Amino acid sequence: MSVDRLVSVDVGGTHARFVIATLADDGTIELDEPVTLKTEDHASFQTAWEDFGAMQGGDLPRAVAIAVAGPTGGEVIRFTNNPWIIRPALVKEKLNVDAFTIVNDFGAVGHAVACAPEGDFLHLTGPDQPLASEGTISIIGPGTGLGVAHIYRGGDGGYRVQATEGGHIDFAPLDSIEDAVLARLRKRHNRVSVERVVSGPAIVDIYATLSRMENRSTVEEDDRTIWQAGMSGDDSLAAAAVDRFCLSLGSVAGDIALAQGGFGGVVIAGGLGYRIRDTLAQSGFAERFRAKGRFEKLMSSIPVKIITHPQPGLFGAAAAFAKEHNS
Repeated sequence: MSVDRLVSVDVGGTHARFVIATLADDGTIELDEPVTLKTEDHASFQTAWEDFGAMQGGDLPRAVAIAVAGPTGGEVIRFTNNPWIIRPALVKEKLNVDAFTIVNDFGAVGHAVACAPEGDFLHLTGPDQPLASEGTISIIGPGTGLGVAHIYRGGDGGYRVQATEGGHIDFAPLDSIEDAVLARLRKRHNRVSVERVVSGPAIVDIYATLSRMENRSTVEEDDRTIWQAGMSGDDSLAAAAVDRFCLSLGSVAGDIALAQGGFGGVVIAGGLGYRIRDTLAQSGFAERFRAKGRFEKLMSSIPVKIITHPQPGLFGAAAAFAKEHNS
């Protein structure tokens, strides 16, 4: 069954985003204006769906693509940070649809990277050329956590997406400051993953580590405040923490590319990556990305980009549906 209109949904812990997507015969995907609903305001995914339907005049397409922040296997899909559940076996009945696709939220980002036009990517470092049409492309998304995925392009226009848990590999410090960050984190965690250092909330521990190194008596700040102060330049210590974050992100992105064989390109995804794009370009990110000893020349040949599509989760969920049902 070929579908030309569907509802695309991106469900996280705090928000659920809904949009009507149109799938053109040439493979392009157009999104209407998204609607964002708070998960805490709705008892279930179904009631949020019905609320969105009412906003659309009660007439929704009979197909849906759902990106979920969590594992998608099993008879029941549960969310880490909200009480909703989705039972795939009941989706057609509960939502009154004829076809559906459910995909991990970062897997959806992988589909977005595979299908977005070249104009939706901003060059960051490495050769200024398009992502490879054949081979593996690594995707790293710092946000509340650290999403990691990769796509494989076969050279014939086809592709496969593999979402992973690469954000939970061990953190490897490269200098005395990162040694200190690791020591601080080890007081709370027996094992420190890269997500503890390369994610939005991680800026708090980076900032606190730098404060202690300078014997400053600083008030414990939340991550949003530190990011704002660091990006604006109002706080030199916060700015140093942001720069340190960029260094660590470069190291981790390079490690992921090596581990996955992402030599066709690396993409930084997620809202945080996009917000700090100018800072990333001026930081030591590129140097750290390349600094892989004997493989420095290879790392220098990899194009690294930031995806700039405003709704990669919604776009990617629709692309995942098209791949499953319209191919």
